[in-house]
Amino acid sequence: MVNYLTPIAASLGISIFMLWVVMLWSSVWKLLALWKSARKGSVGWFIALAIFNTFGILAILYIFWFSEMKCCKTLKKKVGKKKVKKKK
Repeated sequence: MVNYLTPIAASLGISIFMLWVVMLWSSVWKLLALWKSARKGSVGWFIALAIFNTFGILAILYIFWFSEMKCCKTLKKKVGKKKVKKKK
């Protein structure tokens, strides 16, 4: 695995260790954001987070900003509380 990471690290001008740190950082935030978006039922965010690699920036923004917005919470409350009609 290190054999093909060496040219990538060299072209970026960083060490292999630093490349591993960046990859680990990005992976942890991405997994946390994917987990949170799946638990909240945010399909659009799940797809966007799965496709785009932004070194954890998009994942951090989703976790701390977008997933906590009030408009999303009120919408989910309305959708989740559907009335069930009883048949007589």
